[in-house]
Amino acid sequence: MIQDNTSQPTMTSFIKDLPNLCSLAGLFCSTLAIYFAIQGNFAAGIIGILWAVVFDWADGIIARKMGNRTKHQSEFGGQLDSLIDIVSFGVFPAVFLLSYGEYSLWFIPGAFLVLAASAIRLSYFNIFGLCSKNTYIGLALDNNVIILAMVFLLESLIPHATFSIVIYAVMMILMVLNIAPIKTPKLAGRWFYVLIIYSIVMSIIFGMKL
Repeated sequence: MIQDNTSQPTMTSFIKDLPNLCSLAGLFCSTLAIYFAIQGNFAAGIIGILWAVVFDWADGIIARKMGNRTKHQSEFGGQLDSLIDIVSFGVFPAVFLLSYGEYSLWFIPGAFLVLAASAIRLSYFNIFGLCSKNTYIGLALDNNVIILAMVFLLESLIPHATFSIVIYAVMMILMVLNIAPIKTPKLAGRWFYVLIIYSIVMSIIFGMKL
């Protein structure tokens, strides 16, 4: 069946929607994070991905506060957010793991599992959503990079070869938690300000390592 496109908005018209601009800002941060991870500049990569989380949270807050968004804008924003999430919280951790493992073949299965779990989780969430108003099934993907940043503070204290195994193990544990049938809280409200403070502090700490 051929659709009549005369009444449909153009793709570029959605760029003007403020929550979508915020989502794209997060994608830019993720792009930088992936670039730095590939280059082996892991501190800069972590700074970039933490701010990707901030923008990821911010777009939802902005969308909820805007009362004049159309159904198409809301649906498009949800799809855009989900696709950006696979880049930020699927592709970035996988690239980070591969790069920190010096692209060893042994790290490819781990990178694949991170990506696969991310795709499965996001697909499941897109169908079923929250299991209650403030509760997810499984650990939300953005928590992975928040935890990764905290763990990476120990990097200078542990030999590279040993710490690469630690990173591998942490990511595998998080991957299991992402798709596990457990209930985890949806962090919102004042937690957004906690996230901003956390990201600023971590940016300063990792910025000193650059």
